[in-house]
Amino acid sequence: MIRTTADEALLALARMVMDASVRSADDLGGLSPVQLRALTALGAAGSANLGSLADEMGGTVSTASRLVDRLITAGWVDRAPSRRNGREISLSLTDAGRSLLRTYDDHRLLQLRNRLER
Repeated sequence: MIRTTADEALLALARMVMDASVRSADDLGGLSPVQLRALTALGAAGSANLGSLADEMGGTVSTASRLVDRLITAGWVDRAPSRRNGREISLSLTDAGRSLLRTYDDHRLLQLRNRLER
């Protein structure tokens, strides 16, 4: 595939965004990309069951379950019985989880603004 100037610009932008994301995760204590993806997905959905979170992340329910256990232990996610279906659990961000995502986004914006100014 022959890359155009526009392709190279898109790749440079992708690298800049990835760098800002990695640096911001490191600034917050080394959150993993998978943890951040799960938190972001739950933040966007408001709440989700384990199956829908696994689907959103492209993984299995058992993998999502282990991840959610770690996020609950960290205090970023809450698990409660679903109001719609008594056999399901509902996952949502805690106040600490929402605060963490806001801080992460603020760090990323700062990183991106600094890079663009250079």
